[in-house]
Amino acid sequence: MSKNIAIIGSSGAIGNAFVERYVKDSSVENIFTFSRNATDHVSEKVSSFEIDLESQDSIQKAASYLEGCYLDRVIIASGVLHTESFGPEKSIKDLNYETLSKVYSVNTIGPTLVGKYFLPLLNKENKSVMAFLSARVGSISDNKVGGWYSYRSSKSALNQIVKNFSIEMKRSNPNAIILALQPGTVESKFSEPFKKNISKDKLFSPDFSVDMMSKVIESADTSSSGNLIAWDGEVISP
Repeated sequence: MSKNIAIIGSSGAIGNAFVERYVKDSSVENIFTFSRNATDHVSEKVSSFEIDLESQDSIQKAASYLEGCYLDRVIIASGVLHTESFGPEKSIKDLNYETLSKVYSVNTIGPTLVGKYFLPLLNKENKSVMAFLSARVGSISDNKVGGWYSYRSSKSALNQIVKNFSIEMKRSNPNAIILALQPGTVESKFSEPFKKNISKDKLFSPDFSVDMMSKVIESADTSSSGNLIAWDGEVISP
């Protein structure tokens, strides 16, 4: 079967690794990539488009490019933990409106609106998967050290959105599987400030993480829908 793939956040380390993996996959016919600045890829399979996850109009327009094309896999690989102007909060005194708004906008609101406009594009005849990159630190039961207020809570909220999507899609598209995926700690700009605190065996290359998550995606069935699943297949408790 020839698959159609959409990757949102394709310019990041993990998103780009997904693109490269699917380019090599002979079962994939079309790859639609979306990023703030449309990125060229050396493959006839790839079509690139612009998207701004902080603009509902942009997300709706991005989905409209694929009207009439049903998708077999959708990967939402976007996210923010820190920028040049802020980092993850270490204590209550670090909390501020601007950081919370930015992190929620990118990590929760944007992906939720991607779901709104891209879920109707999922293939209804065969298995389809929409996978959102999330984080183990979004698990409330797993939180033992606190901190990282906006990032943790934005991912907790995203996990709830994924669960809601999975419940509704059982009625409108029973073949669809909606997942939250934990990629592990991946070597990238995202993790750069924290690398010194991570042992080498716990710091993954983007290719390794994507290879493992791809196995999770392909092995998932409808009973997996709504779960937060780690790169190694572990189901993470909410």
